[in-house]
Amino acid sequence: MNKALITVGMLLLVGFISFSVLGKNENLNNKNVLSGGETVATIYKTPTCGCCGVYVSYMKKEGYEVEIKNVQNLSVIKQKLGVPLELESCHTTEVGGYVVEGHIPNEAILRLLTLKPNIKGIGMAGMPSGSPGMPGPKTEDFVIYEITNEGIRGDIFMII
Repeated sequence: MNKALITVGMLLLVGFISFSVLGKNENLNNKNVLSGGETVATIYKTPTCGCCGVYVSYMKKEGYEVEIKNVQNLSVIKQKLGVPLELESCHTTEVGGYVVEGHIPNEAILRLLTLKPNIKGIGMAGMPSGSPGMPGPKTEDFVIYEITNEGIRGDIFMII
């Protein structure tokens, strides 16, 4: 009987430790990441871009305080912030000390702000259908890349 109790106790302990270490959930939600007040997202866009306006609304709905900077020449901003040419999209966002290029879903931004990796930011090239701010159904995976501190496209950060 004692052996059985010790065995069960050991199994429970091993299970608890395994769950704590290996099953750790990043717990990515706005309430935890954006706690203590709203996080400011500065979005650089052209004054006439419709999908950028929809992305601004999306970010507000997700709980960000949005500051809009309408600029005529986004290339200057992208170059200044170190966005690689192959990841460029129609707008650029600064949030939490990171650059977020393009129609990035909030799930990826929350992951970035939670993990705080040593990178310049993240980006997804183009304007994929079904991504935040873009009409239509999602037709492919959203492949989001790291932007390295050197301003080049790095490894895949996340696939949604």
